[in-house]
Amino acid sequence: MKAVIATSSGEPAMADAPEPSPTPTQVLIDIEAAGVGYVDVMALRGQYAKFSGVGPAGLEVVGRVVAVGRDVEGGLVGRRVLAVLPGFGGFAERVVAEAELVFTSPQGVDAADVVALGVNALVAELALRRVGAAAGERVLVRGAGGGIGVLATQFARARGAEVTAVTSSSARGERLRGLGAAHVVDRTRSAVPDAEFDVVVDTVAGPDVGKHLELLRPNGRYVLCGAVGGFPPVEAFAPLLHDFHKSPSLHAFSLDSVAPEELRGSWERVVTLLGEGRVSAVVDQVFPLAEAAAALRRVADGKAFGKVVLRPR
Repeated sequence: MKAVIATSSGEPAMADAPEPSPTPTQVLIDIEAAGVGYVDVMALRGQYAKFSGVGPAGLEVVGRVVAVGRDVEGGLVGRRVLAVLPGFGGFAERVVAEAELVFTSPQGVDAADVVALGVNALVAELALRRVGAAAGERVLVRGAGGGIGVLATQFARARGAEVTAVTSSSARGERLRGLGAAHVVDRTRSAVPDAEFDVVVDTVAGPDVGKHLELLRPNGRYVLCGAVGGFPPVEAFAPLLHDFHKSPSLHAFSLDSVAPEELRGSWERVVTLLGEGRVSAVVDQVFPLAEAAAALRRVADGKAFGKVVLRPR
């Protein structure tokens, strides 16, 4: 089969790879669409500890199950599924996945749209649930035009919150208003919003974390679930102590900490909201597998609005 693999230079390259075979607890998937995220950029740069530096990147795929291991329910064969791949491998024509991390794809939805929800929807939905974003609260989303951000904006609105989206242009801001943002801040004109918030969802991190921590209302919650702006310096967290009288809380959130049954429950909630028309998939651009380098550059350069997707065929 064909796969996009990491090279010593950090550039992805198309290569012939052996077709994987499922272990007793795995399924074999014929991939229809693979999601491209900033985590893949980090992996190919050698900046992500869970990626070995060899083999295909790719944390999420949508496709048909073509074979299962002996301990897996045979009824999965032929089904279209979303698979989460902690060990990577999704930039390929086929991949194996643990059956407990395979979730049924909603019927009648294109594979690119399903993977555009995928991991990003799980992160956004679970992050907001963990910090208890509630109806009537004010929620700020940093990096609102990215893969997680466009979904965090929608999920926060679906929970009844008033959403302020931080993005990089007026055009992106208008698209975010269409997805449920009540207010938009163009970060190229204003470093931070002139308001306070009950919840901040931060997919950016970087040196400006401290300025955004200062925006929390009393009992406010800040959740870090991305770092496209790099890791924040230690001093960025000083407001947690300076403003201790406001009882702020900081959460760092990764899907790696979430049990499979909790992921399954989150995916079911995502699919329900999709069916109700309260959440929609946002696909930025679809690339063929052979153009994975261009897809990764688009993500790395911050040009994507929503999800970049690879099509193996």
